[in-house]
Amino acid sequence: MKTIIGITKKSYTIEEIASQIGGEIWICGSIYRIRRMSGFAFVIIRRSRDFIQCVYQSDTADFSLDELAEESCVRLKAFLRREARSKRGWELLLLKAEVLSRPKEPSPVVINHKEVNVSMEKLLDYRPVTLRNERERAVFRIEEGISNGFRRFFIKQGFKEIHTPKIVSAGAEGGANLFSFDYFGKKAYLAQSPQFYKQMMVGVFERVFEIGPVFRAEKHDTSRHLNEYTSVDLEMGYIENFDEIMQVETAMILSALEFLQNQYQEEIELLQIQIPDVKEIPVIRFREAKEQIAQNFCRIITDWNDFDPEEEKLLSKWIWRETGSEFVFVTHYPSAKRPFYAMDDPKEPEETLSFDLIFRGLEVTTGGQRIHDFEMQKEKLKKRGLQLSDFESYLMMHRYGMPPHGGLGLGLERFVSRLLNQDNIRYSALFPRDTHRLTP
Repeated sequence: MKTIIGITKKSYTIEEIASQIGGEIWICGSIYRIRRMSGFAFVIIRRSRDFIQCVYQSDTADFSLDELAEESCVRLKAFLRREARSKRGWELLLLKAEVLSRPKEPSPVVINHKEVNVSMEKLLDYRPVTLRNERERAVFRIEEGISNGFRRFFIKQGFKEIHTPKIVSAGAEGGANLFSFDYFGKKAYLAQSPQFYKQMMVGVFERVFEIGPVFRAEKHDTSRHLNEYTSVDLEMGYIENFDEIMQVETAMILSALEFLQNQYQEEIELLQIQIPDVKEIPVIRFREAKEQIAQNFCRIITDWNDFDPEEEKLLSKWIWRETGSEFVFVTHYPSAKRPFYAMDDPKEPEETLSFDLIFRGLEVTTGGQRIHDFEMQKEKLKKRGLQLSDFESYLMMHRYGMPPHGGLGLGLERFVSRLLNQDNIRYSALFPRDTHRLTP
């Protein structure tokens, strides 16, 4: 009887390969490009994160170069030799080749250039192929780095990672932007947010976080909206005021960007990312922000409950001019525009103890202090015309006692898209879901 004892094989890192100069090595990967020269050829191998240049010479290889084709998956045996002209100082001289699979037809898109030079629609239509391009896949290494940086920060700060249901009985944000479906004879929805559950878990763990998908049935067809995206959520208890939540987010972003700089320098250089300075972030009240936009850009304000996309850009422009910050916290949004769980400001009941974080002209985070008192939460639900019976399980935590608490939700794709200065959030979504796209 065979038994399994654990990991016995892994892919060599670049450093491990370099340590074997003068010896032979087996590597696996896909053939990214074949460049035929006079008397020899360069065979570029694509691996999970890097590219390795191999040299084919007919007098040293025991196979014909014609056996290889771009996008074939191969296992290669090579001699590792020094080469001063190579940027790594060495190269692999091919000896043997095992072709593990071959493409059945040519790629519909040229992917082995520096950029995939096609329309966004074609880029997304052929996503399983176009993601193999060096720059395209680097975007998602950056997204991985940001996500890992956030997670490391949360754990260090005593947050417990949770995984909340994505099939729910009520919407956390209200409104009509819910995907509904039949759930064994009952009406159910895809979760707009883990809001209810992360609040409940504050009563258990005090500090919790989740990085996971959320769903919005919004019919927006814009460069900033997706119908499924990754939300970075946190909730924390025993807060004294909602400034503490903004302090945590500032530290969380700073920590993640430092982690990115330390661990993903290759991708940062490839994508020419300008890492912002977030040691401190300016804070401005919503109404004052509106007034500054009107005053500095001769703009007539028609909506005093929210920003439109152009106003977010103008506010960022003004904040950058005044402070040099690419981030700004906007606080005290009108109560009419915030969800029923947002705590109203005792001094200004028409405003909430809430905030948005705007990064390079785009809102990337919404957060604030929540209502923790049972009677107060009941009254606000009634005021909004909502049925208490629809929120019995949510109100259970209030009924049996909750600490003052608050939290936030950050859109990961939006954050990465702004970090990379992309003009459309879909470029930072692995397989975007919008009003037109359900495949691939």
